[in-house]
Amino acid sequence: MASYKHPCNYCGKLIARDSNFCPFCTHENPLGPMRCPVCRYPLEDGAKVCGHCGVLLWITCQSCGKETFLGDKCSNCSAPLLIVCPNPKCRTEQSPASKNCIKCGKPLR
Repeated sequence: MASYKHPCNYCGKLIARDSNFCPFCTHENPLGPMRCPVCRYPLEDGAKVCGHCGVLLWITCQSCGKETFLGDKCSNCSAPLLIVCPNPKCRTEQSPASKNCIKCGKPLR
């Protein structure tokens, strides 16, 4: 599964979320400060929940069992972080950062 990409703050082209430089416009820190994966609100270091939308920012990785930041992959074991839609007719795998299923629209939590 491919990693989700985000727009560079300077040129708007989609880049990997762990980029230190934009490969297109060459600016350093192209994604700016750490942001909430749901609403993109800037986060303070050590935040446990987003101060804007209230989403929990740390989850337990299903692969290694350790706590990790809510993102594309586990910061401990690099396993992709996925959640399965609880709708029995859907069961689509997707990022846990979504509030609703990307296919059927049902709430994921």
